[in-house]
Amino acid sequence: MIPKISVIIPAYQHSKELPDCLESIFAQTLKVFEIIIVNDGSTDDTSEILEQYKNRVKIITQDNKGANSARNRGFDESSGDFVIFCDADIIMRPDCLEKMAKLLEKNPNASYSYSSFKFGFKIFKLWPFDSDKLKQMPYIHTSSLVRREHFPRFDVKIKRLQDWDLYLTMLEQGHTGVWIPEVLFYVEPRKAGMSEWIPSFLYKIPWPILGFTPKAIQKYKTAEAVIKEKHNLAQ
Repeated sequence: MIPKISVIIPAYQHSKELPDCLESIFAQTLKVFEIIIVNDGSTDDTSEILEQYKNRVKIITQDNKGANSARNRGFDESSGDFVIFCDADIIMRPDCLEKMAKLLEKNPNASYSYSSFKFGFKIFKLWPFDSDKLKQMPYIHTSSLVRREHFPRFDVKIKRLQDWDLYLTMLEQGHTGVWIPEVLFYVEPRKAGMSEWIPSFLYKIPWPILGFTPKAIQKYKTAEAVIKEKHNLAQ
């Protein structure tokens, strides 16, 4: 039996990225059961772009409440056996969902499947699921295929590192993932987005001693501390 897959896309100021994202979903080798886009109070021409796809996707419009609220809203409106929270700046490989779904079916004890991915020019190869590693660092992307019954909802109070928080919550509930050692999607970086990649060596520099900490590093460290406190992890 082919599982029903719900693709949930939170969209805020994503008019430029949405067409490529959607076309990559339409081109999937595994038929998608439903595509739900939550327009989270965009003020650009996202609404106009979505109008072009109204006969192929379900569109939900809400006031700006943040990505986690939009994801939860999309989940509430979905009915697939498996769900994937696909950010609007993602372009999937045609066999992305098929590979993720088949791996989940072959691993009934796994709650989600995740893959390697590319962010701009950087490839994140990743590794097999490791609970100890997950407690140390975020390495699983939000856009993984999750069993509906195991999804605990996103914490709307968490503004950064939402993916890490989600998978740590699932781990605490006894849910783990399984890895696909292939690059199945590409993330298109954008200056106005929350997503950004910073070379790992920059985190190892003792910035306080130097008397200056780059804003991006400080934001990450602050978000990291929030997650570690919530999940009782060593600071």
